[in-house]
Amino acid sequence: MLFRQLEYLVALSRERHFARAAQACFVSQPALSEAVRKLEEELDVPLVRRGRKYEGLTPEGERIVVWAQRILADRDALKNEVGALRSGLSGRMRIGSVPTASGAVSLLTGPFCAAHPLVSVEVIADLQSEEILRQLQNFEIDAGITYLHNGLSEHFQAVPMYEERYVLLTTAADGGARSTATWADASRLPLCLLTEAMQGRKVLDGVFAEAGLRPSPRLETDSVATLFAHVRTGLWASIVPHTWLHVFGVPQGMRAVPMVEPARSVRVGLVVTTREPGSVMARALADIARHTDVAAALERLPGDSGAR
Repeated sequence: MLFRQLEYLVALSRERHFARAAQACFVSQPALSEAVRKLEEELDVPLVRRGRKYEGLTPEGERIVVWAQRILADRDALKNEVGALRSGLSGRMRIGSVPTASGAVSLLTGPFCAAHPLVSVEVIADLQSEEILRQLQNFEIDAGITYLHNGLSEHFQAVPMYEERYVLLTTAADGGARSTATWADASRLPLCLLTEAMQGRKVLDGVFAEAGLRPSPRLETDSVATLFAHVRTGLWASIVPHTWLHVFGVPQGMRAVPMVEPARSVRVGLVVTTREPGSVMARALADIARHTDVAAALERLPGDSGAR
């Protein structure tokens, strides 16, 4: 059995198409197909349901993919560990983030890259909370930044980073002279919000429900930056995490005021797996998170903070 065969099987499971899997692995489709066929012979079980086109993995194949992901992750962890002992960390760090927290990722990646100049970082900033945990378990990412809940599985460990609060974002003309906004105030405005499938939106819906309200946004998106862009047109208002003011400040002609009645916050943190020895990259990033005051940094706004 070769690592290459396991890589091909994992790619096939991910891409669900022989040609795309071959392209992802930089080999020809016949080469990938033959390697998977030889793996089936060696294991003496069918891994792929074959017809005129790819029809998915067999139950045995699904189970073998889990083992393959684990073996390949251990191989990469071993190589990174040895490399770190020899010349410091090198390779590629993969971080997944929920969209609402993506503005805070740079507060970790900056010091991480400064401490480990041979490492490159890939940030996937459009993942849902459940997808982050799934990708961590499947070794598709090294670490995730997401909402922290009391029911987090024992397979994961978390490093709290900050408490996400919420602000009402409007144009200056709509904001008036108010210094705060209630959820009832917000419910009467033409809102644009994140989509209902996203955890950040579920948090907002929960607070609205607590106040006996139900928002009816006319526009929904999976991007916080898109919310800012729509509010800028003067046609919309939105509720956004305060962390994004650290990225954009309060744009000219707009106002951002704290949400009250009720005032709510949600913990956000770095999540890694508890599996040992695990990813040396993840351990290094978790160490950065423990020694970085992310919450304090997020209170600092770029340039003139304007009205808040």
